[in-house]
Amino acid sequence: MAKLKRYITKEELQSHNKRGDLWISIQGKIYDASVWTKDHPGGETPLLNLAGQDATDAFVAYHPGTAWRHLDNFFTGYYLKDYTVSEISKDYRKLVAEISKMGLYENKGHVIFVTLVSIAMMFVAIVYGVLFSDKIWVHHCCAVLMGLMWIQSGWIGHDSGHYQIMPSPECNRFVQVLSGNCLAGISIAWWKWNHNAHHIACNSLDFDPDLQHMPLFAVSSKFFASLTSDFYERKLNFNSVSRFLVSYQHLTFYPVMCFARINLFAQSFILLLSKRRVPNRGQEMLGILVYWIWFPLLVSCLPTWGERIMFVVTSFSVTGIQHVQFCLNHFSSRVYVGPPSGGDWFETQTMGTLDISCSSWMDWFHGGLQFQIEHHLFPRLPRCQLRKIAPLVRDLCKKHNLPYNCASFWKANAMTLSTLRAAALQARDLSNPVPKNIVWEAFNTHG
Repeated sequence: MAKLKRYITKEELQSHNKRGDLWISIQGKIYDASVWTKDHPGGETPLLNLAGQDATDAFVAYHPGTAWRHLDNFFTGYYLKDYTVSEISKDYRKLVAEISKMGLYENKGHVIFVTLVSIAMMFVAIVYGVLFSDKIWVHHCCAVLMGLMWIQSGWIGHDSGHYQIMPSPECNRFVQVLSGNCLAGISIAWWKWNHNAHHIACNSLDFDPDLQHMPLFAVSSKFFASLTSDFYERKLNFNSVSRFLVSYQHLTFYPVMCFARINLFAQSFILLLSKRRVPNRGQEMLGILVYWIWFPLLVSCLPTWGERIMFVVTSFSVTGIQHVQFCLNHFSSRVYVGPPSGGDWFETQTMGTLDISCSSWMDWFHGGLQFQIEHHLFPRLPRCQLRKIAPLVRDLCKKHNLPYNCASFWKANAMTLSTLRAAALQARDLSNPVPKNIVWEAFNTHG
Protein backbone atom coordinates (compact mmCIF):
# COMPACT_ATOMS: atom_id res chain seq x y z
CA MET A 1 0.00 0.00 0.00
CA ALA A 2 1.41 3.39 -1.06
CA LYS A 3 2.31 5.83 1.69
CA LEU A 4 0.02 8.81 2.07
CA LYS A 5 1.80 12.08 1.45
CA ARG A 6 2.04 14.52 4.33
CA TYR A 7 1.57 18.18 3.52
CA ILE A 8 2.37 21.50 5.19
CA THR A 9 1.13 24.95 4.24
CA LYS A 10 3.21 27.90 3.05
CA GLU A 11 2.65 29.53 6.43
CA GLU A 12 4.02 26.49 8.23
CA LEU A 13 7.03 26.43 5.92
CA GLN A 14 7.68 30.12 6.55
CA SER A 15 7.94 29.48 10.28
CA HIS A 16 11.13 27.44 9.68
CA ASN A 17 13.25 30.39 8.56
CA LYS A 18 16.19 30.76 10.94
CA ARG A 19 19.50 29.21 11.94
CA GLY A 20 18.96 25.81 13.50
CA ASP A 21 15.47 25.56 12.02
CA LEU A 22 15.84 26.14 8.30
CA TRP A 23 13.51 24.48 5.82
CA ILE A 24 13.20 25.10 2.10
CA SER A 25 10.98 23.76 -0.66
CA ILE A 26 12.35 22.40 -3.93
CA GLN A 27 9.78 21.27 -6.48
CA GLY A 28 7.18 20.98 -3.73
CA LYS A 29 9.25 18.69 -1.48
CA ILE A 30 10.34 20.07 1.91
CA TYR A 31 13.97 19.78 2.96
CA ASP A 32 15.58 20.52 6.32
CA ALA A 33 18.85 22.37 5.59
CA SER A 34 19.51 23.33 9.22
CA VAL A 35 22.67 21.23 9.57
CA TRP A 36 23.76 21.67 5.95
CA THR A 37 24.32 25.42 6.42
CA LYS A 38 27.71 24.66 7.99
CA ASP A 39 28.92 22.66 4.97
CA HIS A 40 27.10 24.39 2.13
CA PRO A 41 29.77 25.37 -0.47
CA GLY A 42 27.98 28.67 -1.09
CA GLY A 43 27.93 29.50 2.62
CA GLU A 44 24.94 29.89 4.92
CA THR A 45 23.81 33.32 3.66
CA PRO A 46 21.99 32.10 0.49
CA LEU A 47 20.16 29.46 2.53
CA LEU A 48 19.18 31.94 5.23
CA ASN A 49 17.93 34.42 2.63
CA LEU A 50 15.63 31.81 1.08
CA ALA A 51 14.70 30.01 4.30
CA GLY A 52 11.03 29.12 4.65
CA GLN A 53 10.40 29.55 0.92
CA ASP A 54 10.33 27.68 -2.35
CA ALA A 55 13.89 27.84 -3.67
CA THR A 56 13.55 25.68 -6.79
CA ASP A 57 14.65 28.26 -9.37
CA ALA A 58 17.65 29.33 -7.30
CA PHE A 59 18.62 25.68 -6.81
CA VAL A 60 18.34 25.02 -10.54
CA ALA A 61 20.43 28.10 -11.31
CA TYR A 62 23.27 27.25 -8.94
CA HIS A 63 23.50 23.45 -8.97
CA PRO A 64 24.39 20.91 -11.65
CA GLY A 65 22.19 17.88 -12.22
CA THR A 66 24.45 15.75 -9.99
CA ALA A 67 23.38 17.78 -6.92
CA TRP A 68 19.80 16.49 -7.03
CA ARG A 69 20.76 13.06 -5.72
CA HIS A 70 21.99 14.59 -2.45
CA LEU A 71 18.64 16.17 -1.63
CA ASP A 72 17.12 12.95 -0.28
CA ASN A 73 19.49 13.19 2.70
CA PHE A 74 17.57 16.27 3.86
CA PHE A 75 14.00 15.31 2.93
CA THR A 76 11.59 15.84 5.83
CA GLY A 77 8.84 13.64 4.45
CA TYR A 78 6.60 16.67 3.91
CA TYR A 79 5.30 18.21 0.70
CA LEU A 80 4.13 21.77 0.12
CA LYS A 81 0.38 22.05 -0.02
CA ASP A 82 -1.09 23.70 -3.14
CA TYR A 83 2.35 23.87 -4.76
CA THR A 84 2.17 25.55 -8.16
CA VAL A 85 4.73 26.66 -10.73
CA SER A 86 4.35 29.92 -12.64
CA GLU A 87 4.53 29.89 -16.44
CA ILE A 88 7.73 31.91 -16.41
CA SER A 89 9.39 29.49 -13.98
CA LYS A 90 8.39 26.57 -16.20
CA ASP A 91 9.98 28.28 -19.20
CA TYR A 92 13.09 29.21 -17.20
CA ARG A 93 13.65 25.66 -15.97
CA LYS A 94 13.07 24.36 -19.49
CA LEU A 95 15.71 26.77 -20.80
CA VAL A 96 18.20 25.63 -18.13
CA ALA A 97 17.63 22.03 -19.25
CA GLU A 98 18.08 22.95 -22.93
CA ILE A 99 21.35 24.77 -22.22
CA SER A 100 22.57 21.75 -20.29
CA LYS A 101 21.67 19.40 -23.15
CA MET A 102 23.61 21.63 -25.55
CA GLY A 103 26.69 21.06 -23.39
CA LEU A 104 27.25 24.77 -22.80
CA TYR A 105 27.90 24.35 -19.08
CA GLU A 106 30.82 22.03 -19.82
CA ASN A 107 32.21 23.91 -22.83
CA LYS A 108 34.47 26.53 -21.20
CA GLY A 109 36.39 27.45 -24.35
CA HIS A 110 39.90 28.88 -24.23
CA VAL A 111 39.04 32.08 -22.36
CA ILE A 112 40.53 30.97 -19.05
CA PHE A 113 43.77 29.77 -20.63
CA VAL A 114 44.20 32.98 -22.61
CA THR A 115 43.43 35.09 -19.54
CA LEU A 116 45.93 33.21 -17.36
CA VAL A 117 48.63 33.54 -20.01
CA SER A 118 47.93 37.27 -20.41
CA ILE A 119 48.11 37.75 -16.61
CA ALA A 120 51.48 35.96 -16.49
CA MET A 121 52.84 38.02 -19.39
CA MET A 122 51.69 41.29 -17.84
CA PHE A 123 53.23 40.38 -14.47
CA VAL A 124 56.59 39.55 -16.06
CA ALA A 125 56.51 42.79 -18.10
CA ILE A 126 55.69 44.84 -14.99
CA VAL A 127 58.52 43.36 -12.93
CA TYR A 128 60.99 43.73 -15.79
CA GLY A 129 59.98 47.34 -16.48
CA VAL A 130 60.26 48.38 -12.83
CA LEU A 131 63.57 46.61 -12.15
CA PHE A 132 65.45 47.13 -15.41
CA SER A 133 64.33 50.53 -16.70
CA ASP A 134 64.99 53.99 -15.29
CA LYS A 135 62.52 55.78 -17.56
CA ILE A 136 59.46 57.36 -15.92
CA TRP A 137 57.17 56.65 -18.88
CA VAL A 138 58.08 52.94 -18.69
CA HIS A 139 57.20 52.89 -14.99
CA HIS A 140 53.94 54.65 -15.77
CA CYS A 141 53.09 52.03 -18.41
CA CYS A 142 53.90 49.32 -15.85
CA ALA A 143 51.41 50.91 -13.45
CA VAL A 144 48.73 50.84 -16.15
CA LEU A 145 49.57 47.19 -16.86
CA MET A 146 49.30 46.45 -13.14
CA GLY A 147 45.75 47.82 -13.11
CA LEU A 148 44.83 45.78 -16.20
CA MET A 149 46.36 42.66 -14.64
CA TRP A 150 44.26 43.14 -11.50
CA ILE A 151 41.13 43.52 -13.65
CA GLN A 152 41.82 40.25 -15.47
CA SER A 153 42.71 38.46 -12.23
CA GLY A 154 39.36 39.70 -10.91
CA TRP A 155 37.55 38.03 -13.81
CA ILE A 156 39.41 34.79 -13.09
CA GLY A 157 38.45 34.95 -9.42
CA HIS A 158 34.85 35.68 -10.38
CA ASP A 159 34.62 32.77 -12.82
CA SER A 160 36.34 30.28 -10.51
CA GLY A 161 33.87 31.15 -7.75
CA HIS A 162 30.87 30.33 -9.94
CA TYR A 163 32.06 27.17 -11.68
CA GLN A 164 35.12 24.94 -11.90
CA ILE A 165 37.46 26.54 -14.42
CA MET A 166 40.27 24.00 -13.89
CA PRO A 167 40.36 20.19 -14.32
CA SER A 168 40.07 19.47 -10.59
CA PRO A 169 38.69 21.20 -7.48
CA GLU A 170 42.22 21.40 -6.05
CA CYS A 171 43.53 23.22 -9.13
CA ASN A 172 40.47 25.45 -9.12
CA ARG A 173 41.14 26.40 -5.49
CA PHE A 174 44.81 27.08 -6.27
CA VAL A 175 43.90 29.45 -9.11
CA GLN A 176 41.36 31.20 -6.86
CA VAL A 177 43.90 31.93 -4.14
CA LEU A 178 46.61 32.81 -6.66
CA SER A 179 44.48 35.26 -8.67
CA GLY A 180 42.58 36.73 -5.73
CA ASN A 181 44.68 36.63 -2.58
CA CYS A 182 48.25 36.48 -3.93
CA LEU A 183 47.98 38.73 -7.01
CA ALA A 184 45.26 41.17 -5.95
CA GLY A 185 45.35 41.11 -2.14
CA ILE A 186 41.63 40.34 -1.91
CA SER A 187 40.33 37.34 0.02
CA ILE A 188 38.47 34.93 -2.24
CA ALA A 189 36.54 33.75 0.84
CA TRP A 190 35.28 37.30 1.40
CA TRP A 191 34.38 37.66 -2.27
CA LYS A 192 32.38 34.41 -2.34
CA TRP A 193 30.53 35.32 0.86
CA ASN A 194 29.69 38.77 -0.49
CA HIS A 195 28.98 37.74 -4.07
CA ASN A 196 26.69 34.81 -3.26
CA ALA A 197 24.58 37.10 -1.07
CA HIS A 198 24.44 39.61 -3.94
CA HIS A 199 23.22 37.04 -6.46
CA ILE A 200 20.47 35.65 -4.24
CA ALA A 201 19.24 39.05 -3.00
CA CYS A 202 19.90 41.01 -6.19
CA ASN A 203 19.15 44.72 -5.59
CA SER A 204 17.51 44.32 -2.20
CA LEU A 205 18.56 47.46 -0.36
CA ASP A 206 18.83 45.71 3.00
CA PHE A 207 19.99 42.24 1.87
CA ASP A 208 22.30 42.91 -1.10
CA PRO A 209 25.78 44.07 0.08
CA ASP A 210 26.63 45.40 -3.40
CA LEU A 211 24.20 48.28 -2.85
CA GLN A 212 25.21 49.04 0.73
CA HIS A 213 27.84 51.75 0.40
CA MET A 214 26.79 54.16 3.12
CA PRO A 215 28.01 56.71 4.04
CA LEU A 216 29.53 57.36 0.58
CA PHE A 217 26.72 56.31 -1.78
CA ALA A 218 22.98 55.71 -1.69
CA VAL A 219 21.17 54.61 -4.85
CA SER A 220 17.76 55.22 -3.30
CA SER A 221 16.19 57.65 -0.85
CA LYS A 222 14.97 54.58 1.05
CA PHE A 223 18.44 54.45 2.59
CA PHE A 224 17.62 57.74 4.33
CA ALA A 225 15.47 55.76 6.78
CA SER A 226 18.71 54.20 8.15
CA LEU A 227 18.01 50.67 6.96
CA THR A 228 19.50 47.71 8.81
CA SER A 229 21.82 45.58 6.69
CA ASP A 230 20.98 41.90 6.99
CA PHE A 231 24.37 41.06 5.47
CA TYR A 232 26.56 43.21 7.75
CA GLU A 233 24.12 42.84 10.68
CA ARG A 234 24.30 46.53 11.53
CA LYS A 235 22.39 49.73 10.93
CA LEU A 236 23.33 51.83 7.88
CA ASN A 237 23.00 55.15 9.67
CA PHE A 238 21.94 58.14 7.61
CA ASN A 239 23.40 60.90 9.78
CA SER A 240 24.77 64.36 9.08
CA VAL A 241 28.05 62.98 7.70
CA SER A 242 26.43 60.50 5.31
CA ARG A 243 23.87 63.13 4.31
CA PHE A 244 26.66 65.51 3.31
CA LEU A 245 28.62 62.82 1.40
CA VAL A 246 25.54 61.46 -0.40
CA SER A 247 24.57 65.00 -1.41
CA TYR A 248 27.64 65.10 -3.67
CA GLN A 249 27.86 61.43 -4.61
CA HIS A 250 27.36 62.02 -8.34
CA LEU A 251 30.51 64.19 -8.24
CA THR A 252 32.59 61.90 -6.04
CA PHE A 253 31.60 58.62 -7.73
CA TYR A 254 34.56 58.31 -10.12
CA PRO A 255 37.22 59.61 -7.68
CA VAL A 256 36.04 57.12 -5.06
CA MET A 257 36.05 54.29 -7.60
CA CYS A 258 39.73 55.03 -8.28
CA PHE A 259 40.50 53.87 -4.75
CA ALA A 260 37.63 51.41 -4.19
CA ARG A 261 40.02 48.47 -3.87
CA ILE A 262 41.18 49.89 -0.52
CA ASN A 263 37.75 48.98 0.81
CA LEU A 264 38.18 45.45 -0.56
CA PHE A 265 41.50 45.17 1.30
CA ALA A 266 39.78 46.29 4.49
CA GLN A 267 36.82 43.93 4.06
CA SER A 268 39.21 41.02 3.47
CA PHE A 269 41.11 41.74 6.69
CA ILE A 270 37.90 42.26 8.67
CA LEU A 271 36.57 38.84 7.61
CA LEU A 272 39.82 36.91 8.07
CA LEU A 273 40.44 38.40 11.51
CA SER A 274 36.82 37.93 12.63
CA LYS A 275 35.30 35.04 14.59
CA ARG A 276 33.13 34.12 11.60
CA ARG A 277 33.73 30.65 10.17
CA VAL A 278 36.06 31.01 7.16
CA PRO A 279 36.93 27.88 5.12
CA ASN A 280 40.68 27.49 4.59
CA ARG A 281 41.45 30.56 6.70
CA GLY A 282 45.17 29.66 6.81
CA GLN A 283 45.42 29.53 3.00
CA GLU A 284 43.53 32.81 2.72
CA MET A 285 45.80 34.63 5.15
CA LEU A 286 48.95 33.20 3.57
CA GLY A 287 47.80 34.38 0.15
CA ILE A 288 47.10 37.89 1.48
CA LEU A 289 50.54 37.91 3.13
CA VAL A 290 52.16 37.04 -0.22
CA TYR A 291 50.50 40.07 -1.80
CA TRP A 292 51.58 42.43 0.98
CA ILE A 293 55.17 41.23 0.52
CA TRP A 294 55.60 41.38 -3.25
CA PHE A 295 53.62 44.52 -4.05
CA PRO A 296 55.22 46.91 -1.50
CA LEU A 297 58.62 45.39 -2.35
CA LEU A 298 58.09 46.03 -6.07
CA VAL A 299 56.94 49.61 -5.45
CA SER A 300 59.96 50.23 -3.22
CA CYS A 301 62.23 49.39 -6.18
CA LEU A 302 61.12 52.59 -7.96
CA PRO A 303 63.76 55.33 -7.63
CA THR A 304 61.75 58.16 -6.01
CA TRP A 305 58.78 58.64 -3.72
CA GLY A 306 57.06 60.62 -6.45
CA GLU A 307 57.21 57.66 -8.83
CA ARG A 308 56.10 55.27 -6.09
CA ILE A 309 53.00 57.35 -5.35
CA MET A 310 52.34 57.71 -9.08
CA PHE A 311 52.61 53.94 -9.54
CA VAL A 312 50.12 53.16 -6.76
CA VAL A 313 47.64 55.88 -7.75
CA THR A 314 47.74 54.94 -11.45
CA SER A 315 47.41 51.19 -10.90
CA PHE A 316 44.53 51.67 -8.44
CA SER A 317 42.79 54.13 -10.79
CA VAL A 318 42.99 51.79 -13.78
CA THR A 319 41.49 49.00 -11.67
CA GLY A 320 38.76 51.47 -10.75
CA ILE A 321 37.30 50.81 -14.21
CA GLN A 322 36.31 47.36 -12.95
CA HIS A 323 34.66 48.81 -9.85
CA VAL A 324 32.68 51.17 -12.08
CA GLN A 325 31.58 48.18 -14.15
CA PHE A 326 30.24 46.45 -11.04
CA CYS A 327 28.09 49.50 -10.33
CA LEU A 328 26.78 50.03 -13.87
CA ASN A 329 25.01 46.67 -13.90
CA HIS A 330 22.83 47.41 -10.87
CA PHE A 331 22.83 51.02 -9.65
CA SER A 332 20.24 52.22 -12.18
CA SER A 333 18.05 49.10 -12.06
CA ARG A 334 14.99 48.40 -9.94
CA VAL A 335 15.59 48.19 -6.18
CA TYR A 336 13.39 47.00 -3.33
CA VAL A 337 13.38 46.61 0.44
CA GLY A 338 13.04 43.23 2.12
CA PRO A 339 14.29 39.66 1.74
CA PRO A 340 14.49 37.99 -1.68
CA SER A 341 11.60 35.85 -2.84
CA GLY A 342 12.27 32.43 -4.33
CA GLY A 343 8.93 32.51 -6.13
CA ASP A 344 9.85 35.27 -8.58
CA TRP A 345 13.47 34.40 -9.26
CA PHE A 346 13.45 35.17 -12.99
CA GLU A 347 11.63 38.49 -12.57
CA THR A 348 13.91 39.71 -9.77
CA GLN A 349 17.11 38.85 -11.62
CA THR A 350 16.07 40.46 -14.90
CA MET A 351 14.62 43.64 -13.39
CA GLY A 352 17.59 44.15 -11.07
CA THR A 353 20.29 43.92 -13.74
CA LEU A 354 21.49 45.77 -16.82
CA ASP A 355 23.38 44.42 -19.83
CA ILE A 356 26.11 46.44 -21.54
CA SER A 357 25.97 46.29 -25.33
CA CYS A 358 29.35 45.92 -27.01
CA SER A 359 31.11 44.20 -29.89
CA SER A 360 32.44 40.68 -29.30
CA TRP A 361 36.05 41.88 -29.45
CA MET A 362 35.36 43.89 -26.27
CA ASP A 363 34.25 40.83 -24.28
CA TRP A 364 37.73 40.53 -22.75
CA PHE A 365 37.38 44.02 -21.31
CA HIS A 366 34.01 43.39 -19.63
CA GLY A 367 34.89 39.88 -18.44
CA GLY A 368 31.40 38.51 -19.05
CA LEU A 369 29.64 41.15 -16.97
CA GLN A 370 28.36 42.86 -20.10
CA PHE A 371 25.82 40.00 -20.12
CA GLN A 372 24.77 40.62 -16.55
CA ILE A 373 21.17 39.46 -17.02
CA GLU A 374 22.32 36.17 -18.52
CA HIS A 375 24.99 35.75 -15.85
CA HIS A 376 22.50 36.26 -13.02
CA LEU A 377 20.04 33.78 -14.55
CA PHE A 378 22.74 31.20 -15.35
CA PRO A 379 25.62 31.86 -12.92
CA ARG A 380 27.32 28.51 -13.64
CA LEU A 381 27.53 29.20 -17.37
CA PRO A 382 31.05 29.96 -18.66
CA ARG A 383 31.34 33.56 -19.81
CA CYS A 384 32.24 32.54 -23.39
CA GLN A 385 28.69 31.11 -23.74
CA LEU A 386 26.75 34.13 -22.47
CA ARG A 387 26.64 35.91 -25.84
CA LYS A 388 25.24 32.74 -27.41
CA ILE A 389 22.26 32.48 -25.04
CA ALA A 390 21.47 36.22 -24.88
CA PRO A 391 18.89 36.02 -27.73
CA LEU A 392 17.12 33.15 -25.91
CA VAL A 393 16.86 35.20 -22.72
CA ARG A 394 15.67 38.24 -24.67
CA ASP A 395 12.91 36.17 -26.29
CA LEU A 396 11.83 34.78 -22.93
CA CYS A 397 11.62 38.27 -21.45
CA LYS A 398 9.56 39.42 -24.43
CA LYS A 399 7.21 36.43 -24.09
CA HIS A 400 6.44 37.28 -20.45
CA ASN A 401 6.41 41.08 -20.88
CA LEU A 402 9.50 41.61 -18.75
CA PRO A 403 12.11 44.30 -19.43
CA TYR A 404 15.39 43.28 -21.02
CA ASN A 405 17.52 46.24 -19.98
CA CYS A 406 20.51 46.88 -22.20
CA ALA A 407 22.58 50.02 -22.80
CA SER A 408 25.95 51.05 -24.19
CA PHE A 409 28.84 51.51 -21.78
CA TRP A 410 28.55 55.30 -22.00
CA LYS A 411 24.77 55.26 -21.66
CA ALA A 412 25.06 53.00 -18.61
CA ASN A 413 27.47 55.49 -17.04
CA ALA A 414 25.00 58.30 -17.69
CA MET A 415 22.16 56.25 -16.16
CA THR A 416 24.25 55.50 -13.06
CA LEU A 417 25.17 59.15 -12.58
CA SER A 418 21.53 60.13 -13.06
CA THR A 419 20.47 57.70 -10.32
CA LEU A 420 23.15 59.02 -7.96
CA ARG A 421 22.27 62.63 -8.74
CA ALA A 422 18.56 62.06 -8.11
CA ALA A 423 19.29 60.56 -4.68
CA ALA A 424 21.81 63.34 -3.97
CA LEU A 425 19.23 66.05 -4.61
CA GLN A 426 16.77 64.25 -2.33
CA ALA A 427 19.43 64.10 0.37
CA ARG A 428 19.97 67.85 0.04
CA ASP A 429 16.25 68.48 0.43
CA LEU A 430 16.26 66.46 3.62
CA SER A 431 19.18 68.49 4.95
CA ASN A 432 17.17 71.73 4.86
CA PRO A 433 15.78 72.75 8.24
CA VAL A 434 12.02 72.42 8.63
CA PRO A 435 10.35 75.85 8.91
CA LYS A 436 9.28 76.54 12.47
CA ASN A 437 6.73 79.29 11.76
CA ILE A 438 5.42 81.75 9.17
CA VAL A 439 7.89 84.50 10.18
CA TRP A 440 10.84 82.08 9.65
CA GLU A 441 9.40 81.12 6.25
CA ALA A 442 8.99 84.72 5.16
CA PHE A 443 12.47 85.71 6.26
CA ASN A 444 14.18 82.76 4.49
CA THR A 445 12.12 82.71 1.29
CA HIS A 446 13.88 84.06 -1.80
CA GLY A 447 12.21 85.36 -5.01
